[in-house]
Amino acid sequence: MRYSGDNMALPEKNDRPVRTPQRFGVTTIMIADDHDVVRRGVRAIIESRPGWEVIGEADDGAKALAIVEETKPAVAVIDYSLPSLNGAQLTRRIKAISPSTEVLIFTMHDNEMLMRDVLGAGARGFLLKSDADKQLIAAIEAMARHQPFFTGQVAEAFLKLYLSQPVNSGETTLTAREREVVQLIAEGHSSKSASRILDISLKTVESHRGAAMHKLGITTTAALVRYAIRNKYIEP
Repeated sequence: MRYSGDNMALPEKNDRPVRTPQRFGVTTIMIADDHDVVRRGVRAIIESRPGWEVIGEADDGAKALAIVEETKPAVAVIDYSLPSLNGAQLTRRIKAISPSTEVLIFTMHDNEMLMRDVLGAGARGFLLKSDADKQLIAAIEAMARHQPFFTGQVAEAFLKLYLSQPVNSGETTLTAREREVVQLIAEGHSSKSASRILDISLKTVESHRGAAMHKLGITTTAALVRYAIRNKYIEP
């Protein structure tokens, strides 16, 4: 972040200035997407606006979470289909460590299960990538004011979801931790690797994996991978 010598209050000795969303009237934004071209496009749109600053970029959920913990941005623009932690899992972690950070889910997917998942995790904005050119600025402006944002197409889908009151599926029976384990296993991580990423014991990972497979009626890793792809945990 650039500071002006005329406006910057000097910190006490041995203190370091803390970057906050409201500091000096700058709206700080973090971008998380595993495609470089998407991040560059989003950054270009953001940097065209005076007073907006991209303070970090990440190509997977774990890196995005580290950036949020370090910088506490005003807005986090995150793709749903991220490695390590998907959009819903990442949103839940972001709201736990930085409640003031608003999350805008930025994705090409508009299925109802995904929408329900991210909304329940704490996201208050949902924007399809196909609407980025026309709606991204308005979406971030709303997020920065702590207001929800959904395009007309997405709002209609949410209304349909609410009115339909679907019967719970196997997906909704999985706990947040079980979903994290399923995603990592589907990405090709071993149980040992997943335990390091999630900072839990190997025994706990295997317990969550077994519980998820039992709930879903799945008996093989291949079937678990197919489930993860079908439910947008990972991209094929």
